[in-house]
Amino acid sequence: MVLAEYLPILLFLLVAAAVGGALLFLGSLLGPRRPDAEKLSPYECGFEAFEDARLKFDVRFYLVAILFIIFDLEIAFLFPWAVVLREVGWPAFVAMLIFLGILVVAFVYEWKKGALEWE
Repeated sequence: MVLAEYLPILLFLLVAAAVGGALLFLGSLLGPRRPDAEKLSPYECGFEAFEDARLKFDVRFYLVAILFIIFDLEIAFLFPWAVVLREVGWPAFVAMLIFLGILVVAFVYEWKKGALEWE
């Protein structure tokens, strides 16, 4: 039966949920409770919170986020591709060169916008 093949996965998920729930419960019972003003204060972007949450942010925050996505995607796709490169051959090599070319264009855009330079 096909469903019997999924039984180990279901058991694994149930055990993982039980262990996670038990650890959260124990942490709430045994964990220290010493709140102070600094721990309870909101923290965002390395500076103190200011009056309105709907103020405009500098575009550099978004450029840094784009830069992170560029490098994160590059690494996430390069490792599996490098492992199977001999089996997939030249078409995959050319496809990866196109992909890396697109990432290089995005990186050059970031560089030109000054996202890599902080004041």
